[in-house]
Amino acid sequence: MFALPRLSLAPLLLGVLLFNTSVASFNSCTHDETFIPDAVLRVSVETISQSCMPPKDVLLINGTSPGPELRLTEGRTYWIRVYNDLPNDNTTIHWHGLTMAVSPFSDGTPQASQWPIPPLHFFDYEINIPVGMAGTYCKSCTSILIFYHSHVGFQAVSATGPLIVDDSGPVPYKYDEEKIIFLQDAFSSDDTTIEKGLTAKPFVWSGESAVILVNGKGGGTADTTVCNASLSVINVDPKKTYRFRIIGGTALSFVSFAIEGHNNLTIIEADGSYTQPYNTSYLQVGTGQRFSFLLHAQAAPPKKTFMMQFEARSRPTVTRGFAVLNYGSDLAHAPYPPATPPMTLPETTVGFLDYVLRPLIQDEPFPTAAQVTRRVTVRVHQEVSGGRTIWVENNFPWTEDTPREPYLVSLYKNDGIEFPSMQRALTNGGLDPVTVAFPAEIGEVLEIVIQNTGSEAGGVDAHPFHAHGKHYWDIGSGPGTYNAAENEKRLIGTSPVKRDTTMLYVYDTSASNNTDAGWRAWRLKVVEPGVWMIHCHILQHMIMGMQTVWVFGNETDLIRGVPIPEVEGYLVYGGSVMGNETHWPQVVEFQTDWEDDQ
Repeated sequence: MFALPRLSLAPLLLGVLLFNTSVASFNSCTHDETFIPDAVLRVSVETISQSCMPPKDVLLINGTSPGPELRLTEGRTYWIRVYNDLPNDNTTIHWHGLTMAVSPFSDGTPQASQWPIPPLHFFDYEINIPVGMAGTYCKSCTSILIFYHSHVGFQAVSATGPLIVDDSGPVPYKYDEEKIIFLQDAFSSDDTTIEKGLTAKPFVWSGESAVILVNGKGGGTADTTVCNASLSVINVDPKKTYRFRIIGGTALSFVSFAIEGHNNLTIIEADGSYTQPYNTSYLQVGTGQRFSFLLHAQAAPPKKTFMMQFEARSRPTVTRGFAVLNYGSDLAHAPYPPATPPMTLPETTVGFLDYVLRPLIQDEPFPTAAQVTRRVTVRVHQEVSGGRTIWVENNFPWTEDTPREPYLVSLYKNDGIEFPSMQRALTNGGLDPVTVAFPAEIGEVLEIVIQNTGSEAGGVDAHPFHAHGKHYWDIGSGPGTYNAAENEKRLIGTSPVKRDTTMLYVYDTSASNNTDAGWRAWRLKVVEPGVWMIHCHILQHMIMGMQTVWVFGNETDLIRGVPIPEVEGYLVYGGSVMGNETHWPQVVEFQTDWEDDQ
């Protein structure tokens, strides 16, 4: 299960989509035996041992965890077929970092945009990547870093893998080769046990991460427990320059990372946006975050192997893991964790990279405070309700059992969940309490403030917040209560980068119940209609309710000219859009020209 293979994509038979700039054009068809998907992912479960832990059921993609590397190219539309080979459980795949506005039922979010894939069915995901899509990719950049994962329950702890998007522009940074560092957590309990505990009355915690896995392997320590398992090895050659792509695929751990003897790491990408070079001796990677950095291999290294050290420091206990940077040929024997950590990593830096990263190219102007049309504050809070420990946002949780069907499906069907009311939202801090959704109009410039608070028990947690859809400009973070005027002063002379996952930090380890305890702020132009989730990317917190649903655009914007009869198969669980061994899927090939629209 430890291999990290690359899945080559077959040529797309359907070609690049033709576009219409006013409304969506579309083609209804059956993906029968003549249809060849560009890639196939199969989600299955096997009883295996991860690192030092006893055997348990683990979800795999194409037989491995992490799953195979996918490489896509800008300016093309891809179809990726996902088989749910699980005998009893639903699944989805979310394309973390890609906006799926072109294909509204392909975002992989069962609580928001689509029904999950039933057991023993398959679904064809349509992924369109316009050239130079404003807000996500710069027009002269290449090879940005995404990843994919399930968006059901705790499945993403292992059902996940890397995804890289290339474009046709010149390479902005020169390097000889690429390497991937894919970070994951492993827990002693299986997914089902963890999910049941998190939703139980009373609450049963999952436990802390037992191991930090690097490309599927790992060893080290968790508190006082030692895991003496073999480590992943990344081979390099002297004098070469390498682009390392590090992916925060962890469920829980906020990981600090450094490489023994290599103190000059040059960050060149954050969450799929190229940055101006920024030198650092270490990185901090939250779950859902991605970075690329350049490493210049030593010309005459004093030894063959160097430890790569990874530490989850934001939890009550420290989990420490390792991998090996190896110069030259493969090692004769598998390496194991050192008896003593070779490095002392710095304490967690609150505000890491805030206000200092700059975009490599400013593809569209950063909206000023004067251009902001509305500020929405999302207050996150942990409380006990009806014996169950939950996370709420503006007094409401959003869990997998909150909507009886995906929100976008309900809007199409008009069968009980009304369209969110902007009037109600404006009188309730941005949230419509009837639909428990945050509406926004196309053309708005939102300032979204995520406000941390002390829990009922007086604790404070860190939260990596992720936004689906269009990327936002990250405008920083700080302790206490957000102060717009003071933060605007800090933005003078800066040029924020676009991100999709940034940290809500712990500034104080305790705070009185419901008092402000730190914030994170974004600016976002509302240009892509859709039903989008904004949520903490810690899987435990998501299961416990730390998710919000945002509806961008009105009914006309969302439907975009595709009548209900054409999408009927998307509106029913297990509908005709899902294939199985008895029938082929009947799909809609959506087509929208976002490049011309913007």
